[in-house]
Amino acid sequence: MHSRFPAREPTTLVTQRRLDSRWRDPEQAESGGRDRFHVAINMDGNGRWALLRGQPREAGHVVGAAAVRRTVESAPSLGITTLTLYAFSSDNWRRPRGEVDNLMFLFEKHLDSDCARLTDRGVRFNVIGRRDRIPDSLRRSIERVEERTREGTSLHLRVAMDYSAREALLAAAGRVARGMPPTREAFEQSMYEAIHAPGGTRDVDLLIRTGGEQRLSDFLLWESAYAELYFTDVLWPDFTEADLADAVEAFAARDRRYGGIQTAP
Repeated sequence: MHSRFPAREPTTLVTQRRLDSRWRDPEQAESGGRDRFHVAINMDGNGRWALLRGQPREAGHVVGAAAVRRTVESAPSLGITTLTLYAFSSDNWRRPRGEVDNLMFLFEKHLDSDCARLTDRGVRFNVIGRRDRIPDSLRRSIERVEERTREGTSLHLRVAMDYSAREALLAAAGRVARGMPPTREAFEQSMYEAIHAPGGTRDVDLLIRTGGEQRLSDFLLWESAYAELYFTDVLWPDFTEADLADAVEAFAARDRRYGGIQTAP
């Protein structure tokens, strides 16, 4: 499931080459004929990127923020309409206090500075995950940016923060045990509410993990039931539009059967 392309091309050429070949799903088209395409990324490798350069781990998080901006800005040109980024898992609270505090500070700093940029680009922003353990000032920034970008239509950007797929599943199961109708729709709605996520988001089509590791790490387990997986050795701070385009092109070549038989060539 690891797919890399040896030759690197200028960013503009990479984007243009893939526009005509991006994956299409005629059965799930949005109004107006635009395809829906949900990409999720586990942004792994910030700390290792810094340590390889003799820098503190926090330096990798700072450079990784620039990779987030590149990815968000290039996603619509590759046909991506929903982008979910794994920023901070519920297990990440186990990290050293100084690193966690620095991450919270960076989240808030970039939310405040990038709000206008997201609005101008038509990006709708949401944070999924728990909100009771993050700093109050960060929670207020999240709510402010969510409100200001709620009309965005070019890209739905979801950032997973203090997120655990297992916790979301357990929360939904608890509601079933308390008498919630045991239907898939009701179960999914309960999960959305548990992680403060808007309902109706398309399941993940392509899940990318950077940094060379090949595991899900408690990320979108329910929503990724039929996702295509793509692993790359590129550390997150080095991830570029060309790397994203490589992943999309590899995805476009795959045959998604959803339990059925192979489609005709």
